[in-house]
Amino acid sequence: METRRQPPREGGSRAMCLDRKKASAMGGWTQYKSTSSNNEGANQSGRRRRRDRLAELCKKIVQHLIRGENGSGMVTEPYQSLNSKPSPLQLQRGSYAAAATRKRALLIGVTYKSWKHRLKGTINDVRNMRSLLIHQFGFAAENILVLTEEEEAELRPTKLNIKRSLEWLVKGCRSGDSLVFYFSGHGVRRPDFDHDEQDGFDETICPADFMEAGLISDNDINEAIVWPLKNGVTLHAIVDSCHSGTILDLAFLYNNDRRKWEDNHPPSGVRKHTDGGLAICISACEDSELAVDTSAFGKGMSGAMTYILVEVVKQFPSPTYGDLMELIHEALAEVNNSGCFLSRAFRSMLHNKILQKPLLSASRPFDVGTKHFIL
Repeated sequence: METRRQPPREGGSRAMCLDRKKASAMGGWTQYKSTSSNNEGANQSGRRRRRDRLAELCKKIVQHLIRGENGSGMVTEPYQSLNSKPSPLQLQRGSYAAAATRKRALLIGVTYKSWKHRLKGTINDVRNMRSLLIHQFGFAAENILVLTEEEEAELRPTKLNIKRSLEWLVKGCRSGDSLVFYFSGHGVRRPDFDHDEQDGFDETICPADFMEAGLISDNDINEAIVWPLKNGVTLHAIVDSCHSGTILDLAFLYNNDRRKWEDNHPPSGVRKHTDGGLAICISACEDSELAVDTSAFGKGMSGAMTYILVEVVKQFPSPTYGDLMELIHEALAEVNNSGCFLSRAFRSMLHNKILQKPLLSASRPFDVGTKHFIL
């Protein structure tokens, strides 16, 4: 509370007397400084400023989202290929594998346009993530591979093409490389028969042809892009789909309420770790939750978590992971409470509960209060 910043009058007088005695022993009042008190005061002041700044930023972002402003250019546009010519996959057949690439990204947006449960916001999601990587984090367009159903055949998000692209992402990675895997699409859960999941379910993503070719499981993704990460390589996965919490099967989950990392090692003891590198995943929701695809943010559809993450990073560059997750969570909660995500009837069925709580996981713990989100 504000009134606790100042001590009671009697306590204040007594503290002044003790400080003067210390000052006399040190050779004068003006030379005395209570280092511990000053440091504590500075820490408290810093924490207050941080809370105030985060609250103000969250308010600004939420107002921006609810009004549906489009200052970030997040609009639906006629589709033009998001891949350079030749594509990164085509380049790999030539000299690409030997190139000194430091940043590489795979972005996948699946609309399921031949299925009744079509998603309308995934292409916008991919556009916005690609723009963020290029303009905010310095990725070269020729090192970003994009899979959508609007691309040519070998760049459509089929199960086979996704698996090939995951291999491309990590192939030849070496110390200093920054890799990004992004997926926007449907996700489902299925029973775990390998006994390597603490909750008894495997999390999966749905390729465009999943009805014929099948799903891609968290086990598949972990083996494809987590195992090969060598010392000094960092992989960020950002997954905007339902049930995406542990989609990379990483060993540690960050509990945002308790402010600590929790063990997520598989009960079976099967390998899930990297080859010395660091894997970090930001998921749109926990394993048991749904993720929202919405038009609440202006023109066109988009994934709620993706849109908010992009806005947070643009308006608050290089946040700590703690600040980033807090801002995403608070913005999602505020916009959800505003009624923007769902019809009143559907919200009533769900008892107005928050639909999704973003989850942070990693191959090893780190200090979310000091480590900055840099791709």
